[in-house]
Amino acid sequence: MKALVYEGPGKQAWTSVPDPGIADPRDVIIQVTTAAICGTDLHILAGDVPEVDPGRVLGHEAVGIVVETGSDIDDLVPGDRVLVSCISGCGRCAYCRKARYGQCRRGGWLLGHMIDGVQAEFARVPFADLSVHRLPSHLSDELAVLLADVLPTAYEVGVLNGNVRPADTVVVVGCGPIGLAVILTARLLSPARIIAIDQAEPRLEAAKRAGAEITIKPDEDPLEVVRAVTDGLGADVVIEAVGAPETFELCTRLVRPCGRLSVIGVHGKPAPLHLEDLWSRDVTITTGLVDTYSTPTLLQLVDEGRLDVGGLITHRFTFAGIGDAYRSFADPVSSGALKVMLTRGGGAAPGGELDR
Repeated sequence: MKALVYEGPGKQAWTSVPDPGIADPRDVIIQVTTAAICGTDLHILAGDVPEVDPGRVLGHEAVGIVVETGSDIDDLVPGDRVLVSCISGCGRCAYCRKARYGQCRRGGWLLGHMIDGVQAEFARVPFADLSVHRLPSHLSDELAVLLADVLPTAYEVGVLNGNVRPADTVVVVGCGPIGLAVILTARLLSPARIIAIDQAEPRLEAAKRAGAEITIKPDEDPLEVVRAVTDGLGADVVIEAVGAPETFELCTRLVRPCGRLSVIGVHGKPAPLHLEDLWSRDVTITTGLVDTYSTPTLLQLVDEGRLDVGGLITHRFTFAGIGDAYRSFADPVSSGALKVMLTRGGGAAPGGELDR
């Protein structure tokens, strides 16, 4: 089969790899019908996730058709259309028993990280009895893929960890797909206002459509704007959705005393933590890897039309165009890309490789 293979920092190729097979009784094999590119994939390619070995198939967001099941899987059969969660939980360890599947001692974030992922024609999915969700027939692949990672990450790591409450002022720094999903899911908790910060005008426009009341570029003095609408106090909740030292430091200045700062961004470099300024302000800082315990709830909201997420999808490519897909996603200022979808429909990209 063909798959996108990581070959070391800055290097990747759409190339031939062996077909996956059942390795554990709780596995399933799926034929991937739709996959998505995540910002974490870009962090891997930049060398920010050193535990990913060269030769790894990338990708952790997919919808597909079950083609084979392990002997312990009795609730899925070949032909089922399913959502593959980005997190694989064994369901038996101490963390899984607390629904902290992201910290599973046998699983966690495996796909495209510790085992081969789903930007491929076929994929092996471990612990499928807990990490695979059968989909309603009328829900499109594209909308379903957003539930693999983007929506539960935004909701759990951003909104819930940030303890968003009714009448809060919420600031979202970074309006990529995750940041926009934070805006959409934060509205479920009825904040008084949501303020979005990003350097790309198309993403700020998307933030307005998602529900942000105020949009700011970094060079427009975000601290002054936020203080102006909060009686000089700062935001109740600030959510960092970029993964850069400078955006984390900005967030620490935007949050008010007794406020909450939730970090979603994947950080590949150390970020400054000015405890000399923060220690007396009673600020709560949270980080986290998604657990995906909210996926069934979010799936119901999307399925019933109560969470409109279609606006997150901007670009569509077949696997044959995966090189162009990655280039568009990596340059959102020029391309206007938010969530980029990949579907079946071709063989290798021209020349079999992406640009190096």
